[in-house]
Amino acid sequence: MISDIKIFLWLLKLGALVNLYFFFQTLFPPLIFIKTEILVSAQILFIVSGFRCLFPNSYRNNIVLHNSLLSSIFLTRLLATFSEIALVFLFAHLIRLLNSHQVLWLNILSWLMVFQVIVSQGFVWGAILTKRIKFYFYEELGWGLIYTFNMIASIYLYVTIDNFYGHEILIKLGILFGFIYLPWQFFHLRSIWLDQIKTNVEKNINWAMIIEGLHQSIHKRNKTTEYDKWGGFIGITWMIGYWVALIPLWVYLIIQRV
Repeated sequence: MISDIKIFLWLLKLGALVNLYFFFQTLFPPLIFIKTEILVSAQILFIVSGFRCLFPNSYRNNIVLHNSLLSSIFLTRLLATFSEIALVFLFAHLIRLLNSHQVLWLNILSWLMVFQVIVSQGFVWGAILTKRIKFYFYEELGWGLIYTFNMIASIYLYVTIDNFYGHEILIKLGILFGFIYLPWQFFHLRSIWLDQIKTNVEKNINWAMIIEGLHQSIHKRNKTTEYDKWGGFIGITWMIGYWVALIPLWVYLIIQRV
């Protein structure tokens, strides 16, 4: 039974090198010549993912690897807000780019993805500032919707497009990721909901609570390498997939082929 993930958390820092490599590739031809909105979105994702590999943390209980201001929940969440909006904007832009027949509902679906990621940012900030676990549930439910929309759009494009013009791999990745991510997200949501039931002691939200939550997000850091404190198997797979193995690689493939 795993009880400590200190080695994993230190090895995770190698993910910063992966993201740094992807970022530097965007500074030179041919990637430097792609559309600015696509390029900048990818660069934000690479920079923030690399930073999170170096200074990992877990919002729920202010868990950190390093007792440093750079590990603060507030700073990480601030950076992640821009990163996650940029990420979904990139996915949505790709859908509209591949929508050669300009199917209206497909374009609307892509913008709903962007709207939903903004809503999810509100929920995660609400969870951090009020310590209400149910807000994490609503945030993650939003991510489930985003990737469901992305998978639906990818399936439709795969079925209807006659000539992929080198984009076939991107469409297939959208479908494949959905089939892998959505079952994983089901168990993730279930674990959050069960935690919410166990700790269902809620006080009325007030300014004093929000100010205290803000102060703790900046200054409170619980340094630990305990497996359970970092979210167990779900937490580990999330960090690997989101910061290193899946999302950065997926984004890099997108900017290579758009």
